[in-house]
Amino acid sequence: MTNKLARPRGTSDILPDEANLWQDIEEKARKVLKVYGYKEIRTPIFEETELFKRSLGQTSDVVQKQMLELEKEGLSLRPEGTASVVRSYLENGLDKNQGLAKFFYFGPMFRGERPQKGRLRQFHQIGAEVIGPISAFPFFDAEVIVLSVHLLEALGLRNLKLKINNLGTPAEKEKLSDILREQLKDQVKDLCSDCQERFGRNVFRILDCKNEQCRQVVEKIKIDDSHLDQRSRDYFSEVKNWLSKLQIPFEVAPYLVRGLDYYVGPVFEISYEGEGLGSQNALGAGGRYNSLLQDLGGHDGLGGLGFALGIERIILAMGDGEKKSLDTPLDVFLVYKSINAGDLRDSVYHKVFELLNVIRRNGVSADMLYIPTDFPKQMGVAGKRARFAVIVGENEFKENTVMLKDLKSATQEKIPANQMIETLKKRLC
Repeated sequence: MTNKLARPRGTSDILPDEANLWQDIEEKARKVLKVYGYKEIRTPIFEETELFKRSLGQTSDVVQKQMLELEKEGLSLRPEGTASVVRSYLENGLDKNQGLAKFFYFGPMFRGERPQKGRLRQFHQIGAEVIGPISAFPFFDAEVIVLSVHLLEALGLRNLKLKINNLGTPAEKEKLSDILREQLKDQVKDLCSDCQERFGRNVFRILDCKNEQCRQVVEKIKIDDSHLDQRSRDYFSEVKNWLSKLQIPFEVAPYLVRGLDYYVGPVFEISYEGEGLGSQNALGAGGRYNSLLQDLGGHDGLGGLGFALGIERIILAMGDGEKKSLDTPLDVFLVYKSINAGDLRDSVYHKVFELLNVIRRNGVSADMLYIPTDFPKQMGVAGKRARFAVIVGENEFKENTVMLKDLKSATQEKIPANQMIETLKKRLC
């Protein structure tokens, strides 16, 4: 006998009960995103490896250690969504025939890292991007941050903490990296092996390392905005002013950096301060990536910013109560009464199956037990799965009626069969 095959490590099966929750999250997110004027975009789940190396940075942990490359193809599964969206915007000429574009997306991302709670090799994100001639407008930064908070709140999440920082222009960001290396050079030996490697490769990654020893080292260094010129400081002040005017609480976090090279200017992260996520408590993050447009062939004057939220982490933060509240039962479950209930040839069984399909064609969700069984068992299933039960038998078919039972109040009434659909729709409103 062969051994059972298991799903790949770092992935998960989304079973039907949970898939309902995912659909509800996506539906609620779509409503909010469309209120803000964003339109859905769908890009391939793999791209040319060179796209990610150029956009995320040759020295980033994602490119160095986590990217899942397709052997001999020169392709990689996407580790994040921004690079693909920017590539699509430029390749399809939207910079020329549309200008400003607001996109959102849902989908799987892939990183070959060590799986742990809230961190998988295949994970899913809700993302939003604003691209166009927006480099000099802090209103867009404020909008994107407000949108990300609004999205999480619309999903029922509270206890959110918003942290923001300003990395400055590419030149100012490079200056900041020199400052960090100068302050950390005498403590390199006290860092974990990964951060010792990052010191020369990508010093920013040391700042958000979760290793306790590294955190103690980082807490001793001093970071301020001395690497920024007055123009960058004024821009960031405008973003903060708008967040305050729009009543979005935030904390300026000098240690907040993004691990991908394309981030410049204002960046942000939203964490969940309640139970459920542990140390990996970030729900999402984002920021500016103006230079990415030019790096991928866009003209000067183009800018971009966006964010991504982790769906698996959102679900962990929801807790059981919120998950249950999102469950959507069937509208109707058909229950049949017959002395031959165990016989597939029974005429009542056949008529109920026809009635089931009439109900569905009228846009009412419905089901029945296809395996014939007795009346009490059918009612037991109906009580777990549906809002109403439509009960029929030989007498009801002769009278051209159905028994409609409200499974919440346990009240029932006999109604004409030709009024069933209209009655159901009124009760379901």
